[in-house]
Amino acid sequence: MSELFVSTREIQLYYADTDMMGVIYHANYLKFFELGRGGFLEDLGYSYMEMENQGYFAPVYDIQATYKKPLRYGDKAFVKTWVELNDGLKTTYGYTVENGEGDVCAQGTSTHIIVSKETFKPKSFKKSFPEWFQKYEEIKKKN
Repeated sequence: MSELFVSTREIQLYYADTDMMGVIYHANYLKFFELGRGGFLEDLGYSYMEMENQGYFAPVYDIQATYKKPLRYGDKAFVKTWVELNDGLKTTYGYTVENGEGDVCAQGTSTHIIVSKETFKPKSFKKSFPEWFQKYEEIKKKN
């Protein structure tokens, strides 16, 4: 059995990402989660484009974020991503956004389902992508 796999991506913070208080605007963290999830898939050799080419989408079913410490323009920042839950229907990714000192600035999760591109009806991840599902089972967080 494999250990928890965590993917890390550096985040480029732009001045345009800040709010009137001079900190990174809260909605940008959802983009950081997306960056992390895309990098996570890339690190494992999978892609959403591959999924879409096979007739499926993976929309967000639920998303949660908790803000711990502000990031500011000029800070170094990183997003870490892993599989929190993988039950065959839903996959939940876990995230932390950290500054250059390793402080957690935000943490959260996004839960995704698989749907048919044609009907948008939910499909089983386990049945539609058995190899991908099994890989997630091997590397997901053990509770």
